[in-house]
Amino acid sequence: MPRALARIAWLCALLLPLAAAAAFPSPYSPIVVQPSPTAQGQEFDLTAALRRARAENKQLYVYLGASDCPYCRRYEAFLDRNAAELVPQFAKQYLVVDLRSQLAIQAPQLHIRVNASSLPYADFQRSIGDERARMLVYPSVWLLDGNAKPLMQMPAGTGTFETVAEQLEILRLEN
Repeated sequence: MPRALARIAWLCALLLPLAAAAAFPSPYSPIVVQPSPTAQGQEFDLTAALRRARAENKQLYVYLGASDCPYCRRYEAFLDRNAAELVPQFAKQYLVVDLRSQLAIQAPQLHIRVNASSLPYADFQRSIGDERARMLVYPSVWLLDGNAKPLMQMPAGTGTFETVAEQLEILRLEN
């Protein structure tokens, strides 16, 4: 039995870096923000990404995906297939921030930190003026300026950004 446990431990150690890797395709150079455990659940801290966005005079494309979400995988595959067309537009004005969660995490358990303020998902949405339903939807995207102010209302969930033209329209902030 100890030999079997050693093999499992070895396999987990081997796969752990893969689990921590960004699901957002690498050509987009995503900033991966891993959640920190809190008493309430998990917290994603956007503070460093916002600081970098201000320093580089860029905006944030914040992507909340779940490691076990089929719709997230579909969107990520779309981005990967169309990287040649999309990466130049992303790189021109955005830093991509990849927040990795899991479907089992409910909205009250997921917190977003911006500087000194840590808010549950629904309160974060309200704080940036997001008027969509307050339930947690994967994938979710927010376009924020360097001060965490929203640039426009964003679609979320299945069917998000089905074509390159739609994605470019969003990136260009065309309503």
